[in-house]
Amino acid sequence: MFLPTTRIEMEQLGWDDLDVILVTGDSYIDSPFIGTAVIGKTLVKRGYRVGIIAQPRPETDADIGRLGQPRLFWGVTAGSVDSMVANYTALKKKRRSDDYTPGGINSRRPDRASIVYANLIRRFSKRSPISEPTRPIVLGGIEASLRRIAHYDFWNDRVRGSLLFDAKADYLLYGMAEKTVVELADR
Repeated sequence: MFLPTTRIEMEQLGWDDLDVILVTGDSYIDSPFIGTAVIGKTLVKRGYRVGIIAQPRPETDADIGRLGQPRLFWGVTAGSVDSMVANYTALKKKRRSDDYTPGGINSRRPDRASIVYANLIRRFSKRSPISEPTRPIVLGGIEASLRRIAHYDFWNDRVRGSLLFDAKADYLLYGMAEKTVVELADR
């Protein structure tokens, strides 16, 4: 079973709404090698309804809003590769290709994707016609794991604080969080 990425796919599964929406900087690849797919399938196996929004465009609410608001939380990841590493070489030159983007063209993953996606979710929630409060935002994946504490930022040549505070998220799960995310959803 593929996780739904559109309302039509949700309806085919008989789901009116979702418990968790995972937002990723990668295209949706249903593989045990892709963290977003593993987390989503783990939650589904536990009985939760999970959808994925892959590579949402930051300039519009259309992509981030296509599945509505989740019942429990938003899961945000930059993808299988840190967004700055995916976008720049060690010499700080822009990369032309991205193996996790359709067509391989590096044009869909923003710099500091976790921060951009968290801001996009909050902006969408404020403009939502239902006017509900934003559900908790949970950061995960390699970008969150590497930047969970104060760290040296090579691209800005300065020390940055935790990604949790930069993204103004509610939780940050690090490492192989398949057990932790289930525990969070259960609570």
